[in-house]
Amino acid sequence: MITHAVTDNRGARATVRGLQWANGRETRKVPMPATAQTELPGQAEADQHAALPAHDPASGLALPTLLDVYRARQVVDRYLAPTPLIQPPALGDLLGCNAYVKCENVQPIGAFKVRGGINLLSQLSPDELGRGVVTASTGNHGQSIAYAARLFGARATIHMPERANPLKVAAMRRFGAEVVFSGVDFDTCTGAAEADAAARGAYFVHTSNEPRLIAGVATYALEIIEEVPDLDVLIVPVGGGSGASGACIAGKGINPRLRGIAVQAEGAPAVYETWRSGRFVAHDRVDTFAEGMATRVSHSLPAQILWRRLDDFRLVSDQDLRRAILTLLATTGLLAEGAGAAALAAAYAMRHELAGRNVALVLSGGNLTLDALAGALATEQPW
Repeated sequence: MITHAVTDNRGARATVRGLQWANGRETRKVPMPATAQTELPGQAEADQHAALPAHDPASGLALPTLLDVYRARQVVDRYLAPTPLIQPPALGDLLGCNAYVKCENVQPIGAFKVRGGINLLSQLSPDELGRGVVTASTGNHGQSIAYAARLFGARATIHMPERANPLKVAAMRRFGAEVVFSGVDFDTCTGAAEADAAARGAYFVHTSNEPRLIAGVATYALEIIEEVPDLDVLIVPVGGGSGASGACIAGKGINPRLRGIAVQAEGAPAVYETWRSGRFVAHDRVDTFAEGMATRVSHSLPAQILWRRLDDFRLVSDQDLRRAILTLLATTGLLAEGAGAAALAAAYAMRHELAGRNVALVLSGGNLTLDALAGALATEQPW
């Protein structure tokens, strides 16, 4: 059984052991009802309210549903313990709200993406696993696929940008994956990975246009709602959009009144601009140190979900991402990478709107290099 623990600024210990205990309180698990083989209670009403189509018209892929998330939960729970949801008093005082932090940085790969990799590879056939999996990643998605491939006995090949985070590269290799440096950025690597998969006859894993990945990562939102059923706001960082899409499906599928807010870096705003304009946006370059959000192109499957279910979308500067990293370290003792600190950066900018509300911030990953931490310490101060 896996145990994760963190310590908040008061020294209080928040521990998850199996499914029994989290943050000093019993975890209230929302059961999947017997009727879930056909439809979850309230799912039709939530889907009708959000007007989600059954399929993405661009890719032809089926959009994941709340039922898919509950099914993914049954898989993910076999391999991962729920992550802590902490309520640091100093952070709540700073923001003026009841602030919760979902600690996905304590996952085996240091990021939430592992949930999606496990759910996807658990559903591949023996033939597909035997042919191997190929994907592109700036880091955390690749770690997810590498970790899950080791669990399920598949060969994994990860195409990465030439200046990728060395911590993430080393982790993938420890999990047994082959790492191939294929270009200057993530989107260039995606094309290389698709071609490689076709040449090998391997299964190509798209980082965002993959319903089983989205359903898997959405399980963190179920865990949040189980602990804070009266949550008002859920703030989620965005790279390709799988995490925010999953949060919308799970969070708003259970509580349509929940306000879902996505956050992206100012220097990589493709998904933000796609959501705002109602059309797909691509850029020639990105400019952010937060590799988890460094994507030039938006993708169709997350866009279909975010257009219909996301309530708000904010951009944050690299300066504010660095300040958020330091603020999380000062108020919670937790280390976040750039993308992992994005939810706090947005919450701080919105703190007057969030006053008095129950707000969950997703700390999506903690794979920050020492050089990046030193740079933040040298140039910024916590709020």
